Formats: sequence, C-alpha cells, structure tokens
Amino acid sequence: MNTETQNNNYLVITASGEDKVGLVDQFSGKITDSGCNIEESRMAVLGGQFALLMLLSGPWNALSKFEGQLESLGKQLELTIVHKRTRQRERSQPVVPYQVEVVAMDHPGIVRSLAGFFSRNGINIEELHTSTYPAPHTGTPMFSVSMTVGIPGEAHIPTLRSDFLDYCDELNLDASLEPMRG
Repeated sequence: MNTETQNNNYLVITASGEDKVGLVDQFSGKITDSGCNIEESRMAVLGGQFALLMLLSGPWNALSKFEGQLESLGKQLELTIVHKRTRQRERSQPVVPYQVEVVAMDHPGIVRSLAGFFSRNGINIEELHTSTYPAPHTGTPMFSVSMTVGIPGEAHIPTLRSDFLDYCDELNLDASLEPMRG
C-alpha cells in the first residue's frame, strides 16, 4: 500500500482527565506503536485538568488497531476519551488566514460577541485561545483572546479591518487583525 493511500484515513480524538506528568509521552507512544501519525494536535492544562484534541492519520488497519486500544488506554491513563473517524478537510472556497488579538477588561460575553461578528461576516474561526490575568500595577482582571480566522479570498480586507476595529472600539476592546506570518 502506498503512503498516499495510507494517509487517507483520519481519526479525531478528544481526551481529558486529571493532569499528571507523562500523559503525552504515554499517549503518543501508543499512537506511534499502532502505526498512526499525529497530523495536528492541541493540548492544554486548564485548572488541574489535561485536555487534548488530536487528528491522527494512517492506514485503515492502524487506526482500527488504535481505536481498539482506546478504552483500556483511557482506563490506564485515567482519561475520558472520545474518538470519531473523519476525513481530510476540504474547503469550498480559498481562505486567507488572519491573526486576531483582543485584550479588554474581563467581563462575560467577549468571546460570544467576537464570534458573532465573524459569523455575521461569513468568516470561520479556525483556532481560539483565551486567558485571564491581572493588569500590571492595578490588578484589574484582564481578558486576552488570540484567534486565527479564515477570511474568504473575495473579502475586501480594508473594509473588513475597518469594520472590525470600529466594532471593537464600540465595545472598548483593544484589537488587531493582521495576516498570519509564516
């Protein structure tokens, strides 16, 4: 079987559980031992919980072998694991990746508001990270959002950027919208 055919099978995994040293090592070891490849992954510790989102590729039989081990692996590592077969992502139209950075005094609804803006403009949020921290000197609770969005190729970027910055000004959000840098 050639490599191109082997890599046409995909599996998405989400896992979460109490954080402890060695989880990534043990989990990724089982993936490698099964003959699968990690295409993309996101991992984080939130509070005391470890969270993982991962896309695997490999021959059908390797993915099946790994799927068969997930229940026992979850018990062994004390992780709740959910998995689903998927396919390689196909885009109906070309998109240009842009980086969005937003900082504001923390209050409920910031992510929802930003998501609404992009949704209304036909823009998909590809990746999103948020965090809170105390402002220097004052200790005021601050909220930071970093996201990657896929702007449709036909969008007029100067108008979109202007609309976005005006929108953020109305909500007292300090923001930027810039092309992704390689």
